[in-house]
Amino acid sequence: MASLHDLNEYLDRLVDRHETPAFIEDDPISIPHAFDDPRDQEVIGLYAALLAWGRRDVMLRKLTELCERMDHAPHRFVRTFVPARDAGALDDFVHRTFQPIDAIWLTKNLSTALEQYGSVESLFDAHKPEDPNGSPVRSMLQGVSTTLLTIDDETPQRLRKHLARPETGSACKRLNMYLRWMVRPGPVDFGHWTCLQPADLMLPVDVHVGRQARALGLLSRKTNDWKAVRRLTAICREFSPNDPARYDFAFFGVGAQDESLDTRFTGDNSVDGSSLPTPR
Repeated sequence: MASLHDLNEYLDRLVDRHETPAFIEDDPISIPHAFDDPRDQEVIGLYAALLAWGRRDVMLRKLTELCERMDHAPHRFVRTFVPARDAGALDDFVHRTFQPIDAIWLTKNLSTALEQYGSVESLFDAHKPEDPNGSPVRSMLQGVSTTLLTIDDETPQRLRKHLARPETGSACKRLNMYLRWMVRPGPVDFGHWTCLQPADLMLPVDVHVGRQARALGLLSRKTNDWKAVRRLTAICREFSPNDPARYDFAFFGVGAQDESLDTRFTGDNSVDGSSLPTPR
């Protein structure tokens, strides 16, 4: 059975392989990377994260189309958005279940939030918990999604399917990924935000990440939910206390590229998880 030390070294090698500038081109983070202004990056980055599902080529094409509809100035478009004047730019935008009504209301409510809070980072920061022992990310994700769903009383209920909340048990994969983009420094992520430290981040857990973590014996939970996020993040904090989310590049990179895991760490040789940390 493999040791935790050996597994840690193996995952570190996978991170080094995938966390390179070459990762950007085919990933949704390429959309905010196309802009120089951090205000544009954080605004279009939120859309890119929320719409990051389905076939990659289709998703990237739709996000590029969205940038064009925003006249390649996403922060200005959202900040000055007036539905009566500007909704036409979005009224036939569709990406899978994300319909024009979702695009218009998300933009309208985000515009109101930017007016009230000043920036997307300040919106997240406003929902940081006072309790230093609590999970800042859980509180932030819950608060931001709730704000964007309730900032206008007429917001349609259907927008809820696009704004995940931990209280529902959701893994909040796309919002955790967005926080990784904004908070972590590196050749892929931006590292612009100071409202969180990389040590506070949670793993973006989806089907790819969950499958690899289970194959390595790091997850026994079958559902990719918030409990799985807490469990896997706690383990990754043991490996890298100051930057647990770095292992997203290992788990997701292998899954997305359909690579085979080293058999020393899988199957009957996987790590015994009984001694691994319990999440807070």
